[in-house]
Amino acid sequence: MKQLYLIVGMLILLVLAGCVKNPVDKQLSLDEALLNPPIEDLRVFPQDVGPYLPNLQARTKHFSLQEEYDEKYFEPWHYEKPPMQRSSIMWPFSSYTYGKSFGENLKLLNKQWFIDMEHNGNYEAYGSLNAKAISLSYLDLRNFPTSKPLFKNPYQAGEGFPFDYMQNSGVHANEPLFVSHLSVDGNWAYVFTAYATGWVDKRGISFLDTKVVKNWQEARQIELIDEYYPIKDLEGNFVYRSRVGMRLALISIEEDHYIALAITAGKDNTATYKKVKIPLGIAKEGKLILNTKNVEQITNLMLKGHYGWGGLYEERDCSSTLRDFYAPFGIWLPRNSSQQSKVGKVISLKDLSIEEKKKAIIEQAVPFETLLYKRGHILLYLGLYKGKISVLHNVWGIKTIHNGVEGRNIIGRTIISSLEPGKESEGYNSDKAILARLSSMNIVTQK
Repeated sequence: MKQLYLIVGMLILLVLAGCVKNPVDKQLSLDEALLNPPIEDLRVFPQDVGPYLPNLQARTKHFSLQEEYDEKYFEPWHYEKPPMQRSSIMWPFSSYTYGKSFGENLKLLNKQWFIDMEHNGNYEAYGSLNAKAISLSYLDLRNFPTSKPLFKNPYQAGEGFPFDYMQNSGVHANEPLFVSHLSVDGNWAYVFTAYATGWVDKRGISFLDTKVVKNWQEARQIELIDEYYPIKDLEGNFVYRSRVGMRLALISIEEDHYIALAITAGKDNTATYKKVKIPLGIAKEGKLILNTKNVEQITNLMLKGHYGWGGLYEERDCSSTLRDFYAPFGIWLPRNSSQQSKVGKVISLKDLSIEEKKKAIIEQAVPFETLLYKRGHILLYLGLYKGKISVLHNVWGIKTIHNGVEGRNIIGRTIISSLEPGKESEGYNSDKAILARLSSMNIVTQK
């Protein structure tokens, strides 16, 4: 009996011991469990623009270049034929090919898939329609006439989700479009925006006659300066949500709101014109001045954004974040980072050491007016914060290397950081860090 009590007692002690945490055990956060350790920069650098605003050279009037914005914005409505040769728009078929491309099931796409895409693209009809149109809602601009994704090797770091290479850009509601032709199945329209080209779902556009195009351009314009505000018609019916970078034709200004014109889809996708009511704080007539109040509002809106490759899921990537940041100020940027890096006064950082790059940026860059560029990524310079260079950028992740295997510490949103975010992390790959790879900076407000 004594032995029985002894055995039972030992079992109870073992159970109790199992319920007590080892004092050295650590409760992992979800990010840590997914090999995404916290980024020290996100603790050190405030994720609100306020502390950086003293660096801003607050302006009291517009730049001359802001007067060029309307001409570029409405450019698609001035085309009489496609502005590019047919051969120039075929680049996706040489960039994304059989044997190297994966579908939504993470399996290789077969050769027939590419044959079908090219056939449905109806490229023999390129330039046969040549019509003016407008987007009726937010649209995905695709490289092939399909909503299906195409990934490069999804088992390689920095590929797979969210990098769907069929996605070229996002198109805001009520943007000017030029339509070259339709797909064989009639479901897709090949369009030119003012900054990119590709396929959109035909149900998301409406063709416009010459009179509407002329009147829309000649109308006073309001810039949307808030995100996701539900815009409704005068009867209270939802039309679409506001996005920074959108603009609408102004009808009138009332005591506390604007009345603007919106175009939505009617019967058989014909244009339906609706008057919409927009509070004064959600939009602004004309272009904003680059002053403290305006910069604070727009920057903090950008800081709420998640990462969306090419505008997927109505989010932004690095270049569209900066493009939309400058849009309310009437400063035109192209769509991709490489083209953006050529706007304004360009200063080369090639062949400079790390310290020489820092010195050049601190001495020559203008806070909130200067872009910093490395191949595939672009950032907005915010000036110095506690003696360190600070930047705003929308980033998917930080490149890492563990035991010779490349990985990513995923961030997936717009942040304010140094030029070496994640430097303290194990596996940080300094050779591929932002600062090490910077090749140029450009002051967009100077020539």
